[in-house]
Amino acid sequence: MQRRRFVQGALAAPALLSAQEAKVTRKGRLKQGVCGGVFGRGMAFEDACRHAARLGAQCFDLRRPEEFPVMKKYGIVPTIVAGAMSLTGGCNRVEDHPEVEKKMHTLIDQTAAAGGVSVIALSGNRRGMSDEEGMDNCVTFLNKVKAHAEDKGISICMELLNSKVNHPDYMCDRTKWGVEMCKRVNSPRVKLLYDIYHMQIMEGDIIRTIRENIAYFGHFHTAGNPGRNEFDLDTQELNYRGICKAIVDLGYQGYISHEYGPKHGDPLKVLDEMIAICDV
Repeated sequence: MQRRRFVQGALAAPALLSAQEAKVTRKGRLKQGVCGGVFGRGMAFEDACRHAARLGAQCFDLRRPEEFPVMKKYGIVPTIVAGAMSLTGGCNRVEDHPEVEKKMHTLIDQTAAAGGVSVIALSGNRRGMSDEEGMDNCVTFLNKVKAHAEDKGISICMELLNSKVNHPDYMCDRTKWGVEMCKRVNSPRVKLLYDIYHMQIMEGDIIRTIRENIAYFGHFHTAGNPGRNEFDLDTQELNYRGICKAIVDLGYQGYISHEYGPKHGDPLKVLDEMIAICDV
């Protein structure tokens, strides 16, 4: 279905909470959110927003500005807003900067106007480029847009992705590289999206890494490993309750969003369980 028709359909058919769908009360020490994949396939975007709000989620990641009105209806904050660049062609190529910079400025304005929090940045693939040259180019790009982000109060979060399993050749695939990039840009509004699933594959040592680098992390993503599914305790290796407790204990005030693909059972029941695990 075309995105435009999808959004129009969602706007035309609002769904109201039934008596059996009372809002779930959470501790709320850690602000949690969702990505679209946690709802499985076939759920209308408005229904996803409605259920996210009911289950205690406060933000929705990786959506585009045309979907902001539906999110606002359910009190859902836009986070890690997408649309300025692609996974393979991010900001490590100088020749791409003029077009990407224009899109990023527009996205920052749209996100700020909607009361959003952050937009996503992506390094792009190496394609034979050295990591040092790529970092120089990413820093050059981020220096062009950081003042606008600071002025609007919007964080630009570059995502750390694994290049071993899901995103071969992606450049920003190690925490050390991303932190050094942030240090060179030296802006309170240029951070990293620390994807716990991806960095478990590349590095492991998750809690220690978070504790040592929390100043450079502007957002978190979750998923179980192996498989990138829900993080139940029987089939995967990450203890999200312990990870989330470590994040809360550091005084982190941002968001953590769930980006797994549900494998077993009702996606809404799974999401309820995953939010509960992280509600430390």
